[in-house]
Amino acid sequence: MKDGLYYQRVIFMSNAFSVAAIQLKPAGSVDENLANAAALLSEAAAAGVQLAVLPENFAHYGQSDFLAIGRAESEDNGLVRQFLSQQASTNGLWLVGGTLPVAGPKPRPFARSFLFDPQGNCVDEYDKIHLFDVDVDAPTDSTQSSYRESDDFAAGTRVVAATTALCKLGMTVCYDLRFAELYRKLADAEAQLITVPAAFTAATGKDHWQVLLRARAIENQVFVIGANLVDRTHPTRGLWGGSAIIDPWGTVLGCLDNDEAGLVMAEINLALIDELRAKMPMGQHRKL
Repeated sequence: MKDGLYYQRVIFMSNAFSVAAIQLKPAGSVDENLANAAALLSEAAAAGVQLAVLPENFAHYGQSDFLAIGRAESEDNGLVRQFLSQQASTNGLWLVGGTLPVAGPKPRPFARSFLFDPQGNCVDEYDKIHLFDVDVDAPTDSTQSSYRESDDFAAGTRVVAATTALCKLGMTVCYDLRFAELYRKLADAEAQLITVPAAFTAATGKDHWQVLLRARAIENQVFVIGANLVDRTHPTRGLWGGSAIIDPWGTVLGCLDNDEAGLVMAEINLALIDELRAKMPMGQHRKL
């Protein structure tokens, strides 16, 4: 334990860059959510992390007026956009800012993930393509079992593989994880590391979250970072957590398998991608 938060550091290889998945538990206000995120980002930077990933909707989870929030965040001076920019520059990090609602030309906002460089500049953005419109088996009658994300958000259309000083970075969000074709497009666009900010439910996450993270890494021979919200025992809307960093072989380099906020870190070496693809050239073997 460190400052009441679970702390884990995993060393993978020397001569590599360090990454972190930030796991957060939704708090009672936006200010508290931002303060909790800032504390973990500062801790990650102090440990030498160069790229950090925040969870989906980390600032506004549990709120309902996403259109109003999206309008407020549609400009560069939006509260959370400014926070993300400041955190990236203050900590000298490449930062994948989870998601936040951002209003666009459609009547519903997008669930948008921003990528900031260590100077605080937004260098790319991704709008969540696959929206979570599903029914799940709930463990109790009081637990939410029906989700209709398209009631609140519009779906994006653009596949994003962003160029950074560290790697080619593919951007996805939560439910996207179930759609292998998106990850194949990112691999075809030469993504080496794919990020997955998420608010994966406890009902689905227990059985599917890490399995899917590992599958997407193995089949595309890339690194995957999943940063999830957590609140497993919440009486109505449990969140699984399990934030993890996966290598191209499917090895779990680090994972937070508990019901606490915290961070997991790993040092990764992109040379492993070329090594594995030379031994198992799946891209050359594709038939369909």
